[in-house]
Amino acid sequence: MTRIWSTVLEMPPGRSDLTFFELQGQSISAVRITARIEDELGLIVDVGALFDDPDLDTFLDTVFEGAHGSCAGVREGG
Repeated sequence: MTRIWSTVLEMPPGRSDLTFFELQGQSISAVRITARIEDELGLIVDVGALFDDPDLDTFLDTVFEGAHGSCAGVREGG
């Protein structure tokens, strides 16, 4: 998930503290992030979570709180 977020939002290295909107996130990037997470990791993510303007860690926490089943290793490897 970190790779997806970083790629779609073109996050500068070492700047995971920047929020979705600080990284110029828009509707299309929110859809791209959630679709890629679903396609690549099989996790369903509410696109609305991105419009709460999370930083990367907050977004990951939100996804894992809402995920069903085991997500072991997804955060580290995704």
